[in-house]
Amino acid sequence: MKRFVLAAAGGTLVGVLLATQVAGPILAQETKKNTSVYQQLDLFGDIFERIRAQYVEEVDPKDLIEAAINGMLTSLDPHSSYLPPKDFDAMQVQTRGEFGGLGIEVTQEEGFVKVVSPIDGTPAFDAGIKAGDFITHVDGASVLGLTLNQAVDLMRGPVGSEIVITVVREGTAEPFDVSIIRDTIKLTAVRSRVEGHTVVLRLTTFNDQTYSGLEEGLKKEVEALGGMDNVNGFVIDLRNNPGGLLNQAIKVSDAFLDAGEIVSTRGRNPEDGERFNATPGDLTGGKPIVVLINGGTASASEIVAGALQDHRRAVVVGTKSFGKGSVQTVMPLRGDGAMRLTTARYYTPSGRSIQALGVSPDVVVEQPAPKPAADPNADAPKRQFRSEADLRGALNNDSMSEEEQKQLKEEQAAAEAAAKLRGEDFQMSYAIDILKGFVALAPK
Repeated sequence: MKRFVLAAAGGTLVGVLLATQVAGPILAQETKKNTSVYQQLDLFGDIFERIRAQYVEEVDPKDLIEAAINGMLTSLDPHSSYLPPKDFDAMQVQTRGEFGGLGIEVTQEEGFVKVVSPIDGTPAFDAGIKAGDFITHVDGASVLGLTLNQAVDLMRGPVGSEIVITVVREGTAEPFDVSIIRDTIKLTAVRSRVEGHTVVLRLTTFNDQTYSGLEEGLKKEVEALGGMDNVNGFVIDLRNNPGGLLNQAIKVSDAFLDAGEIVSTRGRNPEDGERFNATPGDLTGGKPIVVLINGGTASASEIVAGALQDHRRAVVVGTKSFGKGSVQTVMPLRGDGAMRLTTARYYTPSGRSIQALGVSPDVVVEQPAPKPAADPNADAPKRQFRSEADLRGALNNDSMSEEEQKQLKEEQAAAEAAAKLRGEDFQMSYAIDILKGFVALAPK
């Protein structure tokens, strides 16, 4: 017994000696690192005082400190930034769904402002601004060298006032100017409609209204078709949806899933990671779903597309999404401002990060460029084809009842409507055709 105690004591002594030998250099390194940090902070203080005392013009110390804070944050990644009180207030208003501006979601790349996506029905959307456009000048002033917040401030202005932005677009040889009239942006988070027997749910953003708007729109259109038995499927249109609130993306994904993981987030520390799972209940009753995406589909909308794709709950159609796979936490600060800080990456149920890669569609479908408007003065006659039924004295079809003939005419009208949609929105038409294929192949 004594030997055991002594052996243990000896082992403890050796352990203490080893710990001392190993911990000594580590503590020295940590002390050196802290000393270096304090020296850098002293350097910052020296520069701050020199600017205050010797800069050619008097500078507001508050502006200097805000610029320093913002510079520190924007050096991390394009999505971290400082929000002064007025910008923080504007962000909270935008989250609620109504704000003033042009109607574009932007980020910063290579010093210029890059359009993530235009928002449906806004001045920028109506002016033809597209996802991927670069804004280089605002009213003739270059945005190069400005922070994202400063560039956005340049684009803000009174409702009804005009702004001219200079745009560089891939595939266009020269920059060009676009004139836009500022307006109050009222976001309708979800728009719903029926195309034939398909329910189309257009999600424009993820704000406080998104899930409730989805639920309400889905219910309304299903009732319009006479019940779920008359619905052949759903199209969830996430094109040009710049994202928004993570909790709304989770709710929307959960609306179409009965079980399984929706998304997980992983931060710097493993214990900070979170996993979000679906709860029982599918608003569509298991009907087929097609999700439409494009280069303007970003952030929260990519979470939805990735979750439904990984669970094989939907066919994803369109072009590769934007690739914003990071989570920003908005932290209120003293003085009524806030800090937007990237705190985690998110991962789809299969464990893939889409950061900088995006969601790749199951079926790649490009949206054809709009054809130039026809000359209104042109009188080119359309060739009219006559059918047997147009001939005088043609025999009637005796193999079909009146009810069957009526049904045939309805099917022909639906086919004509589908052809018209194909010319207006090829990607949407393709999505609806996929759902028709599911119905045609379903067991009777």
